[in-house]
Amino acid sequence: MIQTRFSLPALALCASLLATSAVYAAPAAAPSKALAAVIADYDRYEVEANPLGAGSDGVREALSRLPDDSPQAQARRVVVLKGLKARLAAIPAARLNPEDALNRAYLTRVIDETLEYFALDGDRLNFDSYGGFHLLPSEMATTTNIRDRADADAWLARLAAIPRYFDTEIANARRGITTGFTQPKSTLDVVLTVVHKQVDQKVEDSLLLKPFEALPATIPATDQATLRARLLTLVREGVKPAQQKVLTFLEGEYLPHVRKSLAARDLPNGEVYYRFVVRSHTTTDLTPDQIHAIGEREVARIRAEMEQTIKASGFTGDFKAFQTFLRTDPQFYVKTKEELLQRSALFNKTVDDKLPHFFGRLPRLPFAVREIPAESAEGATTAYYEGGAPKLGQAGGYMVNTTHLDQRPLYEIPSLSLHESEPGHHLQIALQQERDDIPAFRRRGGVTAYVEGWALYTEHLGIEMGMYKTPYENFGRLSYEMWRACRLVADTGIHWLRWNRDEARACFTDNTALSAKNIEVELDRYIAWPGQALGYKIGELKIRELRARAEKELGPKFDIRAFHDAVLLDGPVPLSLLEQRIDGWI
Repeated sequence: MIQTRFSLPALALCASLLATSAVYAAPAAAPSKALAAVIADYDRYEVEANPLGAGSDGVREALSRLPDDSPQAQARRVVVLKGLKARLAAIPAARLNPEDALNRAYLTRVIDETLEYFALDGDRLNFDSYGGFHLLPSEMATTTNIRDRADADAWLARLAAIPRYFDTEIANARRGITTGFTQPKSTLDVVLTVVHKQVDQKVEDSLLLKPFEALPATIPATDQATLRARLLTLVREGVKPAQQKVLTFLEGEYLPHVRKSLAARDLPNGEVYYRFVVRSHTTTDLTPDQIHAIGEREVARIRAEMEQTIKASGFTGDFKAFQTFLRTDPQFYVKTKEELLQRSALFNKTVDDKLPHFFGRLPRLPFAVREIPAESAEGATTAYYEGGAPKLGQAGGYMVNTTHLDQRPLYEIPSLSLHESEPGHHLQIALQQERDDIPAFRRRGGVTAYVEGWALYTEHLGIEMGMYKTPYENFGRLSYEMWRACRLVADTGIHWLRWNRDEARACFTDNTALSAKNIEVELDRYIAWPGQALGYKIGELKIRELRARAEKELGPKFDIRAFHDAVLLDGPVPLSLLEQRIDGWI
């Protein structure tokens, strides 16, 4: 999973069949000046609307700003986007060269989906059990790199803007209260635990001080002292009262109005909303019922492979006994967080040795193995990837949860690391960030089914890479694949079929080796973030399908390195477009 800074949800970017076929069939044409002008205007819009993404992409001015998610700002953006949409529609797709045809189709979809999100007023649900506006400051702190005085001033400006930013987000959540568009109590309970920790934390221990730990020598010592004093004042007199205000709002106003049902379908206009997030995260037209059925088939298939793996291990008990063995035997657990981090780092360096055999192009940007910040670790998953910023000198981060060590088994490290770092999220995203030859909106874009589908595909690729050394590690891989299959069942079960928590939990407890803690964190996530968990398995199935097709049609000409480059080097694309592009490559 990718940890993203709080902003608009990752948008599903789709292209029309006409534009897709144009990638391979259209005659050569000069670049469209009209399209270039629209893209340039959209990029300017993005810098204003998404300062976090723009700042990470090297726009220095954006580093001093936070998002403005107010209804007034949104109304201005709707006007701009509708104007851009009309200009795009006036550009004949048939006359464009392949790259322009792709960009036109991409941007049209981005704008359409953003407008649909605005119409649904998705900003009312601006926090979940995994993240939200309350965690934005600390997430920024872990990735902010101070290179000069301008960067230092920009960080102070962002901290100074936090009280106003929180006020806007409180107003958005308050609008959710008045319209009945709220999170359930289980989600709020997780968030309250985090916000209480933020409020109780001493100023001197705040993660927001981290960017100033080592200021560059180009800033004179006296100025450094002044900057640090200003930083402490902003945290003490600005951020801390703002966090208390959030806590007071959540406990005093939001808690009495949490929704009773877990199902997104039961929200006002909930069926339309859930169908939207399903379509957005899977980039398909699959219905919730169809996705539920796919999940059930995958559960049955993977369960059969798990039974075979148990036999291969020599274990003589039944499936449930093997689950208990994996969850309780001391050989599978470490005693210290340092050992967990070391084991994770060693595995990742072992993967490095294998990458050139499977990939023609590798990213320049490295990644680090880091701890998940203590204030958010309790509600966080086992690990996640935090994107770097090559233009700002920030490495990617493989973020490891070092709490509850008795629930972080070693047999999960291979599949987890392959997914979150290399050749999963870090490799794919870092390559995407290096594409300076494509428009910024594509370079910054995210498509859940592509990004998470690729990462899940790499877990399976680990078999060919020789990364699973024992039957236990292979069972851990299958357990993780089962986890993603159960997501299809549980997410649609909760939000479409109106399952309760026990019904959703059953798939995980009955079929995986996931610890009880991980299962509960995951259930919190699915309840709070409808649809997002569907992209993983749907995307992985499509990529594996395309690889099988390529191997069959190319026979001895199939080159695994060239195939992976073909999947990765154009950046994230919706599944329909990925299929067309791979067919063209074949």
